[in-house]
Order: sequence, then structure tokens, then C-alpha cells
Amino acid sequence: MERKTELDALAERVMYTGPIDAYFRFSLGTLEYRSIRFETELMDIPNYQGNAVVNYTDCETPWTRIIEHKWFEFGKDEKGLDIPKTVVSREYSSEWRRGDEPYYPVNDDRNSKLYEEYRKMASSEKRVNFGGRLGEYKYFDMDQVIAASLRKASDLVR
Repeated sequence: MERKTELDALAERVMYTGPIDAYFRFSLGTLEYRSIRFETELMDIPNYQGNAVVNYTDCETPWTRIIEHKWFEFGKDEKGLDIPKTVVSREYSSEWRRGDEPYYPVNDDRNSKLYEEYRKMASSEKRVNFGGRLGEYKYFDMDQVIAASLRKASDLVR
């Protein structure tokens, strides 16, 4: 936000996907978010879970998902052989404080009302479009993000 004026001058339209309250310098107050903490581990085994992502929804498991990064690239080397090590990241839900990376909006009455006031302010921004989880202060699954992005792009080119 420190280079906003300079960067705004580079384009006719801006798609802002950061926190909407930060865009307005928290002038109405701070929206609440949930954040994520990652613990990453290099393991001396070729396979930990056989999938890129496994979600955990039970109450006993302290993390929400495990990401095994090699499976995004199919876990093989250039000769098609198994890579002998793997890297996993455990994802933990965490409290958010200003300055932390925001991931998920907190969907309650207080935040919904505050967001609505920011949304009204955003509607007066003629060159700026607000999108994504943080810009629209709304949880989206990836398919919803893609659909919303395509709709917004379609609206902008008309």
C-alpha cells in the first residue's frame, strides 16, 4: 500500500485481491481472519502419503492437512525413478493478528457488518475491483474462485 499512487498510475483498472480493510488503511476497523502455520519436514523415505494433499477433519489430529510437495510433480526424477526423499508440510489453523498472513475470513455478525461498510467504500472506487477471499471477505473453494474470477473478468470487458 505504500506505493499505491505510483502503481495505480500504471493501469486503467486494478484488481485488488488483498485484505479490503488494509486497502482502506483500516479506517473503519480491522476485520478478523484465521491464519495458518506450517511445519515442514524433510523425510528420508520416498513416499509419506502418496498424495499431494490429505485433509484431516477429526478432533484428535492437531493439523488440518498435510501437503507432500513432490506429488504436485508426480514424485519422480528425470529418469522416472522414485525420489528417495520427500518433503511434507503440516498445516495448522492459527489465530490471526495484524501483520500475520490472513487466509480465511471470520464469518460472524460483527465482521459481516464491518465488511459491508468496507464494501460500500469499495463501490466508490471506479478503477479498482476487489476480488478473492480477502478482497471480497468471503471463503471460496478453488472452483468458486475460478468461476468468480471469470465472471468478474467478463463483466469488466463488456
